[in-house]
Amino acid sequence: MIQIDHVSKCFDGITAVNDLSLTIEEGKVFGLLGTNGAGKSTLLRMICGVFRPDKGSILSDNRPIYENPEVKQEIFYISDDAYYFSNASAEDMIRFYQLSYPDFQTERIYELLDKFSLDKKRRISTFSKGMKKQLSLLLGICSGAKWLFCDESFDGLDPVMRQAIKSLFAQEMCDRDFTPVIASHNLRELEDICDHVGLLHQGGILLSRDLEDLKSNLHKVQLALEGEDISDYLRQRLEIMNIEKRGSLYTVTAKGDLDIILTVIRAKEPVFCESLPLSLEEIFISETGVHGYDIKNLIL
Repeated sequence: MIQIDHVSKCFDGITAVNDLSLTIEEGKVFGLLGTNGAGKSTLLRMICGVFRPDKGSILSDNRPIYENPEVKQEIFYISDDAYYFSNASAEDMIRFYQLSYPDFQTERIYELLDKFSLDKKRRISTFSKGMKKQLSLLLGICSGAKWLFCDESFDGLDPVMRQAIKSLFAQEMCDRDFTPVIASHNLRELEDICDHVGLLHQGGILLSRDLEDLKSNLHKVQLALEGEDISDYLRQRLEIMNIEKRGSLYTVTAKGDLDIILTVIRAKEPVFCESLPLSLEEIFISETGVHGYDIKNLIL
């Protein structure tokens, strides 16, 4: 478990992270969302022991991370602009990481390089952006590290490659003690991969919840009804987050038990009525709206 307790970090008088507290549990894919400048990269670098917090503490299983080589062997960090040695090949980087990570999976990474059609002897500087991202993620997965921190690392991957990496994450989490933490400014990047999502805004955590918990109490229902406008009827009986009406078609987002929501709606005898899946964006719009924030102005 990563325990972040009242952490702050400033650069030249500018506060990047402000009194932030957060717990990252093992065994779940954690998504850290925030606009550019929200403090995601600074927070990740503090968690990984690159920066020292100005205030507060960051612990991994109750052990300090900063200047602790033993703990850092359990952490692999992929920055938004991953650095490779000049003229290095994938093979060169493998030899480098073997020195830092005693459990590095050498045989496996060569197998994965072949599967991803990445030439182990080709200079990385000649790789495309997407190929560099793939290589970074494969090195991280095969490092044997317990924690993999990815800063915008899915940016630039096509849908097929994103699915392949997602499958590798799932396999690794089944096979050993492995937890990916993915920072992004894009809700859609993380929607199909994360179990837990935290929303970072102006250097602090606005929301940190399991997706299943968020989804279990929030529902979207679409219905068609001729005649009267039932918007007021629904607002009086349900905890309505949003109602959209186009002609006779309603799309209702409400909190509460789904069976109760459907019972209230069906009392008006709609032509049809069905429950629809909620997107991560719709969930966050609902949750942040309670706190007076407009998610559309925070996250792309």
